[in-house]
Amino acid sequence: MSTQPESQPFPAQPVSFVRRGSRLQGRRRDAWAELSEGLVVEVPRNSAADTSVDPTWEYDAAASFGRDAPLVVEVGSGLGEAVAHAAAERPEHNFLALEVYKPGLAQTLLRIDQRGLTNVRVAQVNAAEALATMIRPASVAELWVFFPDPWHKTRHHKRRLVKDSFIELAGRVLVPGGLLRLATDWSDYAAQMREAANASPFFENLHDGERAGADSPLTQVWASGVEHEVGGTPRREGRERAGTASVNDGEDALGGWAPRFEGRVLTSFENKAHDAGRMIFDLTYRRVS
Repeated sequence: MSTQPESQPFPAQPVSFVRRGSRLQGRRRDAWAELSEGLVVEVPRNSAADTSVDPTWEYDAAASFGRDAPLVVEVGSGLGEAVAHAAAERPEHNFLALEVYKPGLAQTLLRIDQRGLTNVRVAQVNAAEALATMIRPASVAELWVFFPDPWHKTRHHKRRLVKDSFIELAGRVLVPGGLLRLATDWSDYAAQMREAANASPFFENLHDGERAGADSPLTQVWASGVEHEVGGTPRREGRERAGTASVNDGEDALGGWAPRFEGRVLTSFENKAHDAGRMIFDLTYRRVS
């Protein structure tokens, strides 16, 4: 079995995000102007898109941080709550936050400055492109993907980030023994994540067989019916069900769910999921050597 996926230029495919406003205002505008030097990775682009990556360029983490240290990469860092908290708790690690939305990165810069952190860098990139070429092979100790856009409708599932092709890219960048940490609050996406990672020869589930049957959060959410509602609003009659339409409700005999990752601060986003009564699904995989 090959232990290193072949590196190839990033193929054209639907992106996992929607373009939103990137205009900076107020404190975020000031933060970008005053704090970006040395903290924002200057990524060469291969197109006019501000999230593209020149496939011939590689990120030199040691040069960026001025030291050699285990690298943790968070994909979709949002407003920087998780990465800033983790960086403060783990000063012996370097952290790289990948995000497509400039306002989110500006907010992350504010958090870095408020905490006086020196071990965080941010990059405005399409993560799939970054993992394909920008991040060096076998250079990442941990790769985090927490609550990516679920793209509920079946016709939009092709836009989901965590699928077979992404798992292969994760295998490319992680060191042997490195960890892939995933989390979502939607059951059918959780099942898709588990299926893709379980099928990969590059990963082993650290909690294989655990929390199955009645103890499985998948079984529990199927029984609860909570995903018939989105954000607390009942779905309209005749409209496609948001969370579990493609899943055969019953009992999850497979399991493999990890306990909640203690290193993930409880963000406002995760709190909203709890307030809506949704379950949180954590998965942890180790890159095999």
